[in-house]
Amino acid sequence: MAKGSAVDQELSAVLNELWKLDVNRLKPGRDYTINLQGKADFVAQGSNSARDKANASLFSYVNEDKLKSIPTYARFINLLDNYEMSTGVSENVTSEELEENDLFLDAILKTEVMKHAHKYLVSKGQASSDIGQFKKQLSDIWFKLYNRDRSGGADSCGFEHVFVGETKHGKEIMGLHNWVQFYLQEKRKFVDYKGYKSGEKDKPTVDDHIVNLQFSWKGLVKPLGSSFIGSSPEFEVALFTIVFLISNERVTKTTVKVDKYLLEIVVCRHGRAIGTSYPKMLQKL
Repeated sequence: MAKGSAVDQELSAVLNELWKLDVNRLKPGRDYTINLQGKADFVAQGSNSARDKANASLFSYVNEDKLKSIPTYARFINLLDNYEMSTGVSENVTSEELEENDLFLDAILKTEVMKHAHKYLVSKGQASSDIGQFKKQLSDIWFKLYNRDRSGGADSCGFEHVFVGETKHGKEIMGLHNWVQFYLQEKRKFVDYKGYKSGEKDKPTVDDHIVNLQFSWKGLVKPLGSSFIGSSPEFEVALFTIVFLISNERVTKTTVKVDKYLLEIVVCRHGRAIGTSYPKMLQKL
């Protein structure tokens, strides 16, 4: 479905139900505070020079105690240091890391968000009703290693690309579409927020749960990135998994209305796994 195409009403209804069920979504102004500052300039893909339109960090405050007290976030954070940053460098997965993947999947599968997503996928014939089979399916979609860079071995997986971020030969940022990872990397001074990206219809505010933005990560510039803000790991895994499984396209672009946002959800497949997935705000409703 191309940009500007009709809104997928069925998918919108499912995603809005997930949104309502996402009790672990953090609340802006209470659980975290963002500082949007200036609008970022155009930067060509591949360029690592960007004028900084934001002197301060994107995140002024995040309640880390609350994050670490919620099982899905705590398990999620444990996964963020398990990957090599650059493609072309084979991943060496330890038994401890495999156990962390397992514990994360167990945690999200206990949430109402993932239970509803599972029920919907079963109704569409895209998942087994058996929870063990569904967990294996999620593991293959998100954690199965594959070869993104032909020069090396198995160097990537869907989870690493989307939630952790990686680089192409150490020269270009790929992925990193998650707000928790963004915050933690920003706190360590690895991420430098350059400003928000928007037109008139999608200019963000501090209360918005999705932002299109520009940033650098360890010296490399991402000219245009996008991320949900405050949403739980289970919500994002559920959303992207549903879009991945209900389409056979190599690249799926679908337009949905979620809460007060008109979004384009983009999911690219790498065989039977996720290559990348991210939201893009088109308009505030």
